[in-house]
Formats: sequence, structure tokens, C-alpha cells
Amino acid sequence: MDLRGICVLSVILVVALSTLAEAKFPPTKCQCKSVPTERKNCGHPGITAEQCRRAGCCFNASVPGVPWCFSPKEKRVKKVCPSDVRARINCGFPGITAQQCQRLGCCFVPHPAGVPWCFYHRQVEEAC
Repeated sequence: MDLRGICVLSVILVVALSTLAEAKFPPTKCQCKSVPTERKNCGHPGITAEQCRRAGCCFNASVPGVPWCFSPKEKRVKKVCPSDVRARINCGFPGITAQQCQRLGCCFVPHPAGVPWCFYHRQVEEAC
């Protein structure tokens, strides 16, 4: 491949990566459940549902007099200790105590043998 081909491919790669970086993920149904009077405007007058969702916002035109395109609520997550031993990711070192592990902010379950006893939490999205 010659230098011109490499340059063209490089430009295409940069454009593709910048497009991915700017992409907004659509909010979940849970994030869009809000009291209509508490909605914060997220769009311009006349914005379509598709344009609103592409911007990462919620759209609901069922209530007049309030923003139809509005900012989603923050995702609520909680930390849980994985129950599946195969999901454990080591957070400690051999011989770590429960207190040392908990000071690191990790889970401690001293069984079974052959898997980490001190391991990281998983973050799970809370229900609405």
C-alpha cells in the first residue's frame, strides 16, 4: 500500500472514531420516568422525537405545557458482591484479612478454595 492509501485510511479511521466518541446512548425507560413538571428542557422548539433521542435525551409529547424533549435522570447504580465465584476479580493478595479487604472497599468471602476471597464489587443499575 502506498503513502496516499495509508493517509486516506488514516483520515477515515479518525472520522469514524470521532463519530463514535460523539455518539450518545439513548436513555433507559427508567431514566425517562419523571414528573412532567420536573423536566429540564433538552432540545429546541420543534425538535423531533428521533432528533431528541439521538441527542441522548428523553421524548414524551403526552403532556402539554412542559418540555417534550427533556434531560434523563442519572442512572442509579448500587454496588453488589457477585455471587458467582467465576465473576470474582481479585482485589487483594494471598493471606489478606477481612478487615484489610474491606478497607480497600472490596468484598470478602473466605470460601471456596482456589478463587479470590477478596474481590471487587460489581455495579448494577437499580430498578426504577
